Amino acid sequence: MAIDYLTRLSGARRDTKANLQLGCVLALVAGAVNAGGFLAIGGYTSHMTGIVSGMADDLALGNITLALAAWGAWLAFVSGAAVTAIMVNWGRRRRLHSQFAMSLLLEALLLLLFGLTGNYLAAMPNVLGPVTILLLCFVMGLQNAIITKISGAAIRTTHVTGLSTDMGIEVGKMLYYNRRPLGARSVRVNRAKLVTHSLLISCFFTGGVTGALAFKHIGFPAATIILACVLTLLAGMPVLHDVRLLWRFYRRRLATKKNA
Repeated sequence: MAIDYLTRLSGARRDTKANLQLGCVLALVAGAVNAGGFLAIGGYTSHMTGIVSGMADDLALGNITLALAAWGAWLAFVSGAAVTAIMVNWGRRRRLHSQFAMSLLLEALLLLLFGLTGNYLAAMPNVLGPVTILLLCFVMGLQNAIITKISGAAIRTTHVTGLSTDMGIEVGKMLYYNRRPLGARSVRVNRAKLVTHSLLISCFFTGGVTGALAFKHIGFPAATIILACVLTLLAGMPVLHDVRLLWRFYRRRLATKKNA
């Protein structure tokens, strides 16, 4: 049952329940990584609104170096999302069961790299600082694009501003009083959407708290190993499924060549 559950979470065949469950797990991971990034470099790497605003301010004030650094961070985020799109579309064309899971595995590997750089960041801040910022922005773009592609943009793991806005809209609908019944024109709350956004925000916050505690008390390598293991566990079954199919294909091909 556990194998079937993990396969359903990150496999190619999707449903609303699996999308929400995967989104909650990834929101936890995103919150933890964001907190780890703040402890490492003193800034949040999923907040593209703040990064682009800072880039504009620095450009207006003549801080060209800082503006270019912010532009690089933004570009890394966009590149991460682009890489996910390429991997997912490549997997879809080949009807792979791991079309989404491959990006999760890549994220796991990059988080392990973050653990190594974060551990030596204090010793080489000028060298590893910029690398860490670019790496984390890339990871955040990569992950946000995964759940966006999976859910058809219905779920996002790092865009808390958008989630909070949609949540506020639904709360407003819930509090609105319809004086008289208007049928289809009556204001009605979308309770499923309200619950979804509440869960995602709660998971992101919980991941931030636990991540900050983990990075602070057990260190960057151990904390990132835990996060990488979670992502690998999520991605493992679909990837193994495709590896087995690929191995069977090559065995048949070798057998055909020998018989010929």
